[in-house]
Amino acid sequence: MKTMIITAATLSLCSLASAQIVVDGTAEAAYGAAKAVQTVQTQFGDSNLGVIDYANGSECDAGFAVIQDGFLHVVIAGNLESNFNKLELFIDCKSGGQNRLLGNNIDVDFNGLNRMGESPEGAGNGLTFDTGFEADFWFGATCGGSPWAMYLNWAELPTAGAGIGGYLGTAGSGAAVNAANGVMAAINNINAAGVAGGTQAGSGEGVTTGVEFKIPLSLIGYTTGQIKICAFVNGGGHDYLSNQVMGGCAPDTGNLAEPRLVNFALLAGDQFFTVGTATNNCVGDIDGNRLVDGSDLGQLLGSWGQSGATDLTGDGTTDGADLGTLLGAWGACP
Repeated sequence: MKTMIITAATLSLCSLASAQIVVDGTAEAAYGAAKAVQTVQTQFGDSNLGVIDYANGSECDAGFAVIQDGFLHVVIAGNLESNFNKLELFIDCKSGGQNRLLGNNIDVDFNGLNRMGESPEGAGNGLTFDTGFEADFWFGATCGGSPWAMYLNWAELPTAGAGIGGYLGTAGSGAAVNAANGVMAAINNINAAGVAGGTQAGSGEGVTTGVEFKIPLSLIGYTTGQIKICAFVNGGGHDYLSNQVMGGCAPDTGNLAEPRLVNFALLAGDQFFTVGTATNNCVGDIDGNRLVDGSDLGQLLGSWGQSGATDLTGDGTTDGADLGTLLGAWGACP
């Protein structure tokens, strides 16, 4: 009887967790639990319009991420005001990168990326991430206008600067940008919950709609290990950093203002969240035999509800999200 119950439950979870993620600005069940939740109210306005496109405030309520079928899926739940505020997404996924943003990166989004970096050269300023976070890639989303539209840009962040990147495209209300390099993104601004306006303690718990990204692992050069993600809302000129950072900021944190003078290492906690694990030599290969198969599945089911090597998504527990990740990686390791 016990075997039959486990089998039925497994089939049900397989159906749920292996479902294809739709890029529509919503963190579906396949994402699992939020990996980070906001803890401070927003100073960029509390949106209350409750429609899919226009928003009259910006907030980062929760961060979701999962690695599935060769893609990194990320949702920064909350709102992005339709005044061309920016959602800046930085990814640390391999060796190298920039802990402090340089000012000689590729000119993208009207040189907005370099607006956050060192200037003038040799000044020693530039947005600085937490210790151990070295950004390899940047993705920037914004929205506004009449008719409403979203716009997407990206850039590689090599250790010495320069790199590649550029404009990825635009999309109208309810649609997703579908770029030639495989990146997709969409905004759903319907949220009217999450944190309120101000600088007091707040909670983004329960919000699942916002800005969603689908990024090919091949584009960012990811092969194994942990991916770190830092996201925040910035002003329309990439020039005024809000207090809406994901991972969250401590209560009583106001807007961080000039990006070049911000050092996340000086703030309490981590201003990033993670997906994946640092120990597996390929995602889903729990037993280390370079093959994701029934042996790995057995170990995952045997550790259900626990942390450790079977927690493939790094959210602290072995659950349906990990099962979906394992099934999506089924077969020989790359």
